[in-house]
Parts: sequence; structure tokens; C-alpha cells
Amino acid sequence: MSQLFSPLEIGNLILENRIIVAPMCQYSSTDGSANDWHIIHLGHLALSGAGLLITEATAVSAEGRISPRDLGLYSDANERALGRTLDAVRANSTMPVAIQLAHAGRKASSRPPAEGGAQIPPDAPDGWKTEGASALPHTEGDDAPIALDRAGLDRVRRDFVAAAGRAARLGFDGIEIHMAHGYLLHQFLSPVSNRRDDAYGGELENRMRFPLEIFDAVRDAFPADRSVWVRVSATDWVDGGWDIDGTVALARALKDRGCAAIHVSSGGVSSAQQIVLGPGYQVPFARQVRAAVGLPTIAVGLITDPEQAESIIASGDADAVALARAMLYDPRWPWHAAAALGCQVRAPRQYWRSQPREVKDLFQGATYGQR
Repeated sequence: MSQLFSPLEIGNLILENRIIVAPMCQYSSTDGSANDWHIIHLGHLALSGAGLLITEATAVSAEGRISPRDLGLYSDANERALGRTLDAVRANSTMPVAIQLAHAGRKASSRPPAEGGAQIPPDAPDGWKTEGASALPHTEGDDAPIALDRAGLDRVRRDFVAAAGRAARLGFDGIEIHMAHGYLLHQFLSPVSNRRDDAYGGELENRMRFPLEIFDAVRDAFPADRSVWVRVSATDWVDGGWDIDGTVALARALKDRGCAAIHVSSGGVSSAQQIVLGPGYQVPFARQVRAAVGLPTIAVGLITDPEQAESIIASGDADAVALARAMLYDPRWPWHAAAALGCQVRAPRQYWRSQPREVKDLFQGATYGQR
């Protein structure tokens, strides 16, 4: 029996299988609001047969967006637009949907990757002054962020709480808090980007303080019967930066606070990173976190093959796999994985007749008439 297609519990959230559609920025919103593209994009992925769909990084404030066209959940207009998107998805799919809440910190006010990804200066059209853990630019030549003071920290916390409340009203099944990829909460965690001399800088306990405060605030603001978990970068890939030992310590603290899972990625806080790429290159980090902490752990990064994904789950490297680029390239990846592994997958009735003749009983509940 396939382990990839076995159920998984993430807190109170029950997944039919262990394939997760990872959050993927689309850089296509209008003033932070979802539009028709998001209905098409997320609706398409919601028909994929995966166990869970996580929406793209969604900013908790306008200044927390990565780019001017990033998705947000900081206004009534944002909430209405995202509600329209979620309603369309829910009308045609039973797949659970979670939202990733984020603040880009010093990596905000940037061009989308397709436009080069460079920082937009604060005095340029579409640009704004960024904020971060310390007044250190992400890349040489960038405008330095404002180091968040006490009032700023409190404001960011309120923004996360407000966004969590909006996510609850919209009916999202879970929240993933973005503490990875060099964005604001990762900036507090990493010695590369955190040079503070107050209670939020210096020793590991202090650097973890603000991210943990954000987790507690979001957990308190979201219904207790719905799950909250975290995405982390296991390492900065930089000497003297955030590393796997810090990640394990953070994961243990999160577990004590009721975190439902850990989604293990890496990198993003420094342009000096030296990432060693290869198939499943981040999976060993997921395995270490899972073994040390005991929380449901999600592996991500160059997972492209059904047998590879099955091996990750069956060997105990992780409890689930998240796919991003592979899912964009092949939005029916779970269908094809189920066919390869001799399993069943959920698909819309309108597509049942697409089952290849050589594949038997691929779709759950499917019947095939002769007319």
C-alpha cells in the first residue's frame, strides 16, 4: 500500500493524501486583492487531487508585500476579493485550503522575478520604505530598512492578528505562518540579518522571541479547532547564519505552543548563500527536524517523481511532500502519481472519462457508462 496516498492529520486537519500544493507567489494581484487570475490558478490546482492546497504568501500589511502586485489580506477589499476566489474553489472542490500569512520585511518593495527581482527604491513609482529586524539591506546597494522599534513590533503583531481574523471569517482550513526565505520573521531568526541589542537580538532565545510572539498571536486569533503551522528555512547556506540546530530549537518551541506541523525549506536571507542543489536537496533537513521534534513534517524542494515522493514518506524522511514548480508544470501530478503507484485519487466528475484504458479505477467513485 502506498504511504504517499495514505491519510495524514495536521492537528485537526485531515488530508486524504500526503501531497501538498506549496504556496507559490503569482505577482498578479491588484492593490493586494485577488482577481480572475487567482480564481483560474487556484481553481485549477484545486482539481489536482492533492491532499491540501496552500495559497501563495499573503501579506498582512501593504508594506509587507514582496512586490506591488503581491496578494494581501489587510483590507476589506482584499478580504472580499479573496472570499470570491475561495467561494469559486469551494464550489468545485472538496480539497482543504490553507493560507500562508507573511511579511516580506527588508525584501519588500521589489520587482517580480520576471522583471529581475531588484528592490524598488522608496522614492520610485510603486516603491516604499521597507522595515526589518535591523537596518541592514538585503543586498549591497539596496536601501536599508527601518529597524522595527517597540511600536513597530506591536503594529506588525496586530497586522498578523487582523489577517488571521480575516482568514477565519473566510473559512480557511488552516494557516501557515511564513518564517522562511529571508522574509521578516526569518530576518529576526538569522544572525545574518538580526544585529539588535535588545530583547529581540543576540542569543538564540532572543532571536526566536518575536517569531514566537507572532505564532502565539495568530494561534490565539484563529479558531482553536483549525490548524496553524509554520514554514521555516532550515539553514541560510551561509557561514555563521541560521542553521539546523536553531531550526530544531525553534520547532521544539513551536510544538510547545500548539504548532501543528513544520514545513521545512531553506535559504533566502542572504545573497551570499551557497545552496547545493540536487533532487530532494532539502529532505535531509526535514528528516532531522522530524526525528528531533516529532511534529508532522513537510518536505519541499526538487521533489518531482512519484517514486521519489513515495520513498520520502515510506522511509520516514517526512510526513508529507510539498510541490511547487512540479505542480505548475504538471497540474495533474497527483493523478499521474496515483496511476504510477496503483492508487486512487479524487477528481471532478466531469473529468472521469479521461482515465486511460490501461489504468484501472484511478478516480475515487468513478463510474463509466457506455453512452
